[in-house]
Amino acid sequence: MGVAIITGASRGIGAATAIQAAQNGYSVVVNYRSNAQAANEVVDQIISSGGTAIPIAADVGVEADVLQLFEQTLSKFGRLDALVNNAGILEPHMTLESMTVERITRVLNTNVIGTMLCAREAVKCMSTKNSGFGGGIVNVSSIAAQLGSPREYVDYAASKGAIDTFTKGLAGEVADCGIRVNAVRPGVIYTEIHASGGEPERVDRVKHNVPMQRGGTAEEVASAIIWLLSDQASYTTGALIDVSGGR
Repeated sequence: MGVAIITGASRGIGAATAIQAAQNGYSVVVNYRSNAQAANEVVDQIISSGGTAIPIAADVGVEADVLQLFEQTLSKFGRLDALVNNAGILEPHMTLESMTVERITRVLNTNVIGTMLCAREAVKCMSTKNSGFGGGIVNVSSIAAQLGSPREYVDYAASKGAIDTFTKGLAGEVADCGIRVNAVRPGVIYTEIHASGGEPERVDRVKHNVPMQRGGTAEEVASAIIWLLSDQASYTTGALIDVSGGR
């Protein structure tokens, strides 16, 4: 099936995507920033089920780390066929007037610049104009890009709005290079990221605002990502797919 890099794959949506990618025949690079134990647990689960996976530590917001992530992947597997830009951070709820420039910079550096750096290196590997085999990139945005997240984290929402625009632009730029670029926009999903925002139980608080009256699962988002990478989505690029229960 090929080789896939999943960033931020030690937990949540990234871990679920790594596991499903392996189930669909990919050799998976489980990228993580600092939680080696969690990343190794994902790798072990994949291997114990007959799949192939390796962990690689890299902070996507640091260019040198991104370069090393792709160099190690090519050294191990010799090619790249899929990239899932899942790594992202969320900081505690507050209004804009209370945010420091350091906080805003951290969020944008990881969520926007990190995604763009990884996509840049993936294009270099995949482009048929560079003797690559083509491939797929899926960016993990958020329904927050549409809703704005007022009084919670407008910086995070703005970063995901940038990802939506970047997805559209890059899709058009590399469509004739054998590369498809799409995004998923999860809604309220049961993952650990809400604890980073200071409210671990946030999904249960807001799920009644969702037309389907429930939060989503990491596995449901992962299934949409895997579909976008598959041949079933061979004529789909520049798409933003909401996985948000109708919100």
